[in-house]
Amino acid sequence: MTATVNFPSREEILGAADRIRPYIHRTPVITSETINRICGAELFFKCENLQKAGAFKVRGATNAVMSLPGEDIKRGVATHSSGNHAAALSMAARNRGIRAYIVMPGNSSKVKIAAVQSYGGEITFCEPTLAAREETLNQVLAQTFATEIHPYNDLRIIAGQATAALELIEDAGNLDYIITPVGGGGLLSGTALSASYFGKGIKVIAGEPSGADDAYQSFYKGELVPSVNPDTIADGLRTSLGSLTFPIIRKFVTDIHTVSDFNIAEAMKLVWERMKLIIEPSAATPLAALLKNKTRYAGKRIGIILTGGNVDLNKLPWQ
Repeated sequence: MTATVNFPSREEILGAADRIRPYIHRTPVITSETINRICGAELFFKCENLQKAGAFKVRGATNAVMSLPGEDIKRGVATHSSGNHAAALSMAARNRGIRAYIVMPGNSSKVKIAAVQSYGGEITFCEPTLAAREETLNQVLAQTFATEIHPYNDLRIIAGQATAALELIEDAGNLDYIITPVGGGGLLSGTALSASYFGKGIKVIAGEPSGADDAYQSFYKGELVPSVNPDTIADGLRTSLGSLTFPIIRKFVTDIHTVSDFNIAEAMKLVWERMKLIIEPSAATPLAALLKNKTRYAGKRIGIILTGGNVDLNKLPWQ
């Protein structure tokens, strides 16, 4: 028998929006006539690359940290993350005056490591595998008795991430589609819930690297397929879907498109050149998916969440 998963409710997402409001930016929604012409559609870019800590992740991390009772949080919080959630949790912990213990793969982006350190996160490095990340985190938890805040498989995280799409719908009006990237699925599942609760007939689509296509496989096989040896420049999308995110995605998401690293780099470069916005490869993945499937989306009103801007300027994909 399949276990029932409780999705964050409409009220919980609105509550998360109220809870995190003092600690985050309400990021702008920006348009580009040039990219509209290229895509043959009307696009609305939700600029989470301009968010505090440089990515949407601060929404979920802040909601989770600020939701915890004092007794549960006095020994700090801990997580494993390749970067953006790590920085976001470090910032949220600093805002609450507690410690953040962060497990990061040794091959994490230098700019993301520096961001975690700047927010006061205490880093323990590990090998770049999911098994190593989880084992190292378990060791940290045993030593510190900190509260684990999972990067995406947490209902408080999902509710927090859902606030980006809530704001997008409020600012852009009703849309035909919203497209996000998918890694662990926290943003995608939260976006799908917000589209269902606050929109009218909005369909939610995901873009995913073909070298890390576990979500695509899981979606069409109807069962969780783990990410094994992912190979993509979109470092934020190398994780597997979670037991909480996958059922929401199956129920509320319309489709998942896969794109190559070349597609991602070209979309990233287009945003840099035409919109003058710094975005990282993960953030370019939804636009890459749209560009690859232009005919399907011609003439539609489409929201795209630019998820982050934490990019190593010494390792740009087109250099």
